Amino acid sequence: MWRTIGSRTLLFIALTIGVVLLLQSTTEAQCSMCKAVLSNSNARFIRNFNIGILVLLLPPVSIFCSIFVVLKRYRTENPESTGEGPDSKTEER
Repeated sequence: MWRTIGSRTLLFIALTIGVVLLLQSTTEAQCSMCKAVLSNSNARFIRNFNIGILVLLLPPVSIFCSIFVVLKRYRTENPESTGEGPDSKTEER
């Protein structure tokens, strides 16, 4: 069962990357202020600037996603997180 879910997810990611790569000529990673400043620069510099912005975006996104993956795995592997663990019993006084 996990193999089919993993392969479906992998296929979805591959298709998403393919669509993004096909549409990359229309995408711009610049804010309006950066675009105004760079409007007098050559095309090669602007392209490298766009790639630099996208590269700087990768670490925060990967950290954010990895935190959610770790939390998801911890929640599914530990019964304590659902309140059914041995520590969840009420003590009699």
